[in-house]
Amino acid sequence: MHIFVVSCTLVNPSGELLVVRKRGTSVFMLPGGKVEAGETHLAATLREVREEVGLDLEADAVALLGTWSAPAANEPGWTITSDVFTAPLPGEPRACAEIDEIAWVSLDADPGAGVPLAPLLTQHVLAALGRRTGPRDTLTWGSNSASGGGV
Repeated sequence: MHIFVVSCTLVNPSGELLVVRKRGTSVFMLPGGKVEAGETHLAATLREVREEVGLDLEADAVALLGTWSAPAANEPGWTITSDVFTAPLPGEPRACAEIDEIAWVSLDADPGAGVPLAPLLTQHVLAALGRRTGPRDTLTWGSNSASGGGV
């Protein structure tokens, strides 16, 4: 059983990656989701980021980071494949639609520490971002509940 989605990495000025937790789940993942009929992968990424974290990305600033597969975080026995895009962070994200919580994850943090992360992140995306951005000085984790607080 297989699911295809698109997702997007957004990194803040402190070098932390934005992750989201959808309602009714316990694992954090990148903002993103399924591609609708007739929609390009880029258009789906722009739509999903806007719907989930309230950010409008500039299409010409979005680039493909890679395409990877891993066990699905919230669907036991399923595999997920994602086109993972990267884009500059255009503002302050907020939890919208089905997102209950957002968090910031240091790119240098131990994937087993802090918030639980989806296998796609721990097996592929964090390493790919590390190669692009280089080492970071901080190992801090931050979290922002959908019910309030600054990011």
